[in-house]
Amino acid sequence: MFKSLKTFTRRTSGVLLVLTLAACGSLSKVSEHGTTDNPVWPDATKASFDVGSYPTLDSLRLVAPGMTKDQLYNLLGRPHFAEGLVGVREWDYLFHFRTPQGDVTCQYKILFDNDKRAQSFFWQPESCASILGGGQPEPQTFSLNGDVLFAFGSATLTAAGQNEVARVATALGNAGKSSVEVVGHTDYIGSDTSNMVLSQRRAQAVRESLVGNGVPANVITARGAGETQPVVHCNEGPRAELIACLQPNRRVDITATARR
Repeated sequence: MFKSLKTFTRRTSGVLLVLTLAACGSLSKVSEHGTTDNPVWPDATKASFDVGSYPTLDSLRLVAPGMTKDQLYNLLGRPHFAEGLVGVREWDYLFHFRTPQGDVTCQYKILFDNDKRAQSFFWQPESCASILGGGQPEPQTFSLNGDVLFAFGSATLTAAGQNEVARVATALGNAGKSSVEVVGHTDYIGSDTSNMVLSQRRAQAVRESLVGNGVPANVITARGAGETQPVVHCNEGPRAELIACLQPNRRVDITATARR
């Protein structure tokens, strides 16, 4: 009896160990934000769904950051490789496409953040991304009036500024973006150093507001350009008139590129 109990215990421990390893299984080192510096691809011949599938391009074009696993399952079906049993944050697919040049086989990877929201997407080979059609679309741009966003010389968003950023965040969320760059600008009044610092603080304030309105933090970068990229040039005159003339230079530009 004791021998049987020991055998059962050893077998149970082995099963638990396998389950534990499976739960932690992940080919790529996925960060808490659902990113990786080195996407690692599984052996295509070892797919659990070894024949792969033929996804519709319309379904793939709907894939975007922030989606849940259920939403992706409905669009793409179950993943074709088994990275684990519990807490999996990496899905891999084996897709086939019919093109004018013949059949093409591609691997597709989705990485999830700690909240199990999709954040990063990769193709192997990378040329497979072009199958979705026409290359990358034109970036979406927003240029926000700095005098609406901030009081003169301030980097604290006004109430009107918060509403403007929320409007942009809604547009970005609806479109599904892979990268968002926020660039702050100033006029030339003041020193180069102070203007660079102010532009950086303003860009960071807009970035934080975008994140607060639901845009994933890991896709947004923020930087200041100071007075180096003016859109208007004004003649010297009374200070009030100069400030009014230089208003278009005081702005925050947001450029978003769509994910394929």
